[in-house]
Amino acid sequence: MRPQPMICVADVEQSSAWFQHALGFASGHGGPEYEQLTSEGQLVLQLHAWDVHEHPHLGDPKIQPPGNGAVLWFESEQIEQDFERAKKAGAEVLEPLHVNPLANHLEFWLREPNGYVVVVASPYGQVGSRRENAA
Repeated sequence: MRPQPMICVADVEQSSAWFQHALGFASGHGGPEYEQLTSEGQLVLQLHAWDVHEHPHLGDPKIQPPGNGAVLWFESEQIEQDFERAKKAGAEVLEPLHVNPLANHLEFWLREPNGYVVVVASPYGQVGSRRENAA
């Protein structure tokens, strides 16, 4: 089993463009109602418009911020390049690239235009592995 998270957004095409520019994802579906975003050919995130189709369990767009208590978390082997791309794309940086000492990895935190919190992190324990390999 693999996760395939889906978030509801006000404008699917605008949100897709943000994830493509800020995180380097690719469009795997496209369109104004639904999008599948991929990274290295793998589905990593689905976007769905609030106001289409009959999905009664998607939530209420009037409750803000969307995703309160949930974080979209992505692992990356190219964390430094990803952070530079996000900054260049003008993404709102909540926490710049830093070492998380509890996970022993690098991470940065963003807020995407719909209000969802997005984290990009290197693999768990990678900082320790880099230190050991450097020694």
